[in-house]
Amino acid sequence: MTDSSDAADRRAVEHILGRPLSRTWPKDGLAPGSRVTVVRAQDWDGPWQAEFTGTIDAMGAPEPDEHAHALSGELLYWVTFDAPQYDCDGAGPYRKARILGRYLRAETGTH
Repeated sequence: MTDSSDAADRRAVEHILGRPLSRTWPKDGLAPGSRVTVVRAQDWDGPWQAEFTGTIDAMGAPEPDEHAHALSGELLYWVTFDAPQYDCDGAGPYRKARILGRYLRAETGTH
């Protein structure tokens, strides 16, 4: 992806959210550029149709999940997918999404 499309993605997301994305990276968060596997939930059929790989995207720093069912201190990460993906409802294909930390497995030895 080019820098101009990254900037366009950021502007679009900030417009939808009605606020700027954070640029302050948490010291204990997965670093931008980290390789991850997006895993399926063990207690339900989702949130994605399959497990797949991607990269932590620097478009926005991880932010705490404010949802009532979020785990304490759980972060949402922007992840760019290696290949387009469909969610558990069949929507997509998506090339990037905000993913809860519980659905990310850091890949060691790759970058």
